[in-house]
Amino acid sequence: MKNLFARPAAAPCLIAAGGCFALALLFRFALIGYGITALMFAFFGVVILCYLYLSRGLKRALTVLLVLGFALFVAAEIPVIRAAKGSPDVDADYVIILGAGVNGTAPSLSMLNRLGAALTYLEAHPRCIAVPSGGQGAGEDITEAEAMAVWLIAHGIDEARIIREDRATNTLENLSYSLALIPDADTAAIAVVSSEYHLCRAQLMAASMGYTVYGIPAHTTRPFLAVNHFIREALGVVHFRIFGT
Repeated sequence: MKNLFARPAAAPCLIAAGGCFALALLFRFALIGYGITALMFAFFGVVILCYLYLSRGLKRALTVLLVLGFALFVAAEIPVIRAAKGSPDVDADYVIILGAGVNGTAPSLSMLNRLGAALTYLEAHPRCIAVPSGGQGAGEDITEAEAMAVWLIAHGIDEARIIREDRATNTLENLSYSLALIPDADTAAIAVVSSEYHLCRAQLMAASMGYTVYGIPAHTTRPFLAVNHFIREALGVVHFRIFGT
């Protein structure tokens, strides 16, 4: 054990690694929604330990892998950031509102962000039809589609302008099932409302089905949570491009 701490840089490196692991535990168990941030800090801790104890050759190999991985991450993150701007001025015939969590019957913060963006858009485009999309998940007393429809009606949107899609359990299903409910989906101008970080993947999924959809960004009200989700979405884009899901 003495050899592990004998190197001059060992103590500060071990402290740094320990700090990373402590932060990983904090983000994983003390905060909600920061899973990727937790994994990132845990990864940093492991990397610090690797550079402390691996041989010179293995350190070089690790450096090459890290550089390649970072380049891949940047390549995936750039379109996520670009898509986050959306096309809020487009005049769409239909707007699909992607679901988020429901706490019993109350919309979650993420859903409220999306509903706020959808309401602003629907008020500015009175001919546009809303398609709130999402089924009922664990801990939800009603479907996400119903929760969104109730909120929109309470905020002045005529129920005649709402088509509920209440079966979807993921983004692919959100888009597929919603598009199936739109009678003229092949010719209509269609937009999708989702959190800004999510628009890139949603548009990629729609394109894989043969549809072009415009993005209406719902801005995340918690900046640190937005950073966590932007990182996650880059990984999600890579996963979708490789596996199609």
